[in-house]
Amino acid sequence: MTAKEIEANLALLIANFNPQEFIFDLLLAYGISKTSVTRLKKGDANFSKTEGEVLYKNKLFFAYADADLHLKLENFAQDPRILKHTPRFIIVTNNQTLLAKDLKTKANRDFALTDLPQYFDFFLPLTGAEIYKASNDNKADRDAAYKLAQLYDILVQDNPTYQQNSHQLNLFLSRLLFCFFAEDTGIFDKKSVFTENLALHTQANGADVHTFLQTLFKKLNTKDGNFPDYLNQFPYVNGGLFNAEIPSPIFSAKARQLLLSCGDLDWSEINPDIFGAMIQAVADPEERSNLGMHYTSVPNIKKLIQPLFLDALYQEFEKQAHSLAGLAKLIGRLGQIKFLDPACGSGNFLIITYKEIRLLEIEILKKMVELNTQQGLTQTLQFTNIKLSQFYGIEIKDFAHEMAILSLWLAEHQMNKVFDDMLEGYGQSKPILPLKQAGNIVCGNATRLSWETVCPKSLTDEIYVLGNPPYLG
Repeated sequence: MTAKEIEANLALLIANFNPQEFIFDLLLAYGISKTSVTRLKKGDANFSKTEGEVLYKNKLFFAYADADLHLKLENFAQDPRILKHTPRFIIVTNNQTLLAKDLKTKANRDFALTDLPQYFDFFLPLTGAEIYKASNDNKADRDAAYKLAQLYDILVQDNPTYQQNSHQLNLFLSRLLFCFFAEDTGIFDKKSVFTENLALHTQANGADVHTFLQTLFKKLNTKDGNFPDYLNQFPYVNGGLFNAEIPSPIFSAKARQLLLSCGDLDWSEINPDIFGAMIQAVADPEERSNLGMHYTSVPNIKKLIQPLFLDALYQEFEKQAHSLAGLAKLIGRLGQIKFLDPACGSGNFLIITYKEIRLLEIEILKKMVELNTQQGLTQTLQFTNIKLSQFYGIEIKDFAHEMAILSLWLAEHQMNKVFDDMLEGYGQSKPILPLKQAGNIVCGNATRLSWETVCPKSLTDEIYVLGNPPYLG
C-alpha cells in the first residue's frame, strides 16, 4: 500500500467518521487485513477485557477518554498489563482531539482528529514500512560505525599480523556484529546476553577477552559439547558464520572497553539496508571522511527495481487478486526468481530486493486468507516461500563481501518478524537458527569471473541482473 493510498483512506475515514468503528477503520486504512480486524472486533485478538479498549498485540492500544487526555496517555504508556503485549502505539481520543505515543521512538503527537490524514506517516510502522527508515543521517548506524572504526584501529594497532591477514579480522568483526544484533533482536533468547557475559567473564585489562570470544564462537558452532555453564545459554548458530576457526585478536583494556561500549548501543535500531555499506569505510581509513555516504539510498534502489521487475509483479498480483490458484502460482514464482548483483558491495540492492519481495508475498498471502474466509475454506498455516539462496552477488572487497552475507541474514530475521506480525494467526516464519545459506555471495572480480558460474541459469529461469557498479574513467 502506498503513502498516497493510506492518506486517501484516512481522508475517507474522517469524511465518514464513526466513533464506534474508528480504531478498526484506522487499522484497515493502513492495510491490516479485514480478517484480522474482524477477529479484533469479535474480541478474539483483543487482549484488553475493559469495555471500550482495544489492545492489539504488537500494534496498538486504544481507548476513548472524555477528559485528561495527556494524563491518561502517559498512564496507559506505563501500564504493565498493556506493555506486556508490546503495543507500538498508545492512542487516546475524545473524538475531537487525538493523542498518540510511539513507544519505540518515544515520539508524541497531539492534533485535531480531522487533521489525521496530515499525520499519516506517524503510524506507518503499522504497515511494516518502518524497516525502510534508512538514511545516512541515522544516528544509530553512525554511532555503531564510528565505534567499530575505533575498535578496528586499536585491534590492528595491537595485532600487527592482522594487517597481513585482513580477511581474518573482517570475519571476526562480522561475528561480533552478529552477536550484538542477535542479543538485541531476539535471535538470542536473552537481551544483552553477549555483552553481559563479556563483562562478567573477562578481566578489566582485556588479557582474556580473546579466549572468551574463541570459546564462545566455538560454542555457537557446536550442537553439543562440554562448555562452561554460562555459555550454555547461547544457541547453535552455524550457517558458515562461525564455521572457520580463526584466532581472535588480543585485546587491551581500552579495546575491551570499546567492545563493551558497542554492546551498550541498541542494535535493534541498526539498518542492515545500509549499515554494511557504512562500515565498509571502517576497513579503509582513507574513506572515513565519507563514513555513511558510500551507499545507494533506498529510494534510489527502488527507482531501479520497480520498473525492472517489481511493478510487473504487483500488476500480476492485481490481475490474480480474485483467484486462489493464480495467487498460489504467483507465490511459487516468487520462490524461484533469481537476482544477481555483479558488483554488490555490502549487499544494498540485494537486501532491499529481498525485503520488497517478502512484502509482496505477505500481501499475496493476506489476500489468500481473505479469499479463503469468504469461500468458507479451511486456512492452513503459511510459511514464506522466498529463500536467501535466490540472491547472488559478486564483490571484489573482502570486507564488503562478508558484510553482504551478514546483512542478508539480518534482513531475513527482520522480515520474519514482519511476516509473523502481519499474518498473525495465519502465518509463521521458520526459526532463523541454525543459520541457513545466506545468499550466493562470491568474493572476486566481476570482470574476471563467469557470471553464469556464480548464478547458474537454464532456459526456464527468471533472472534479474541489477546493481550500481563502480565507474572509473
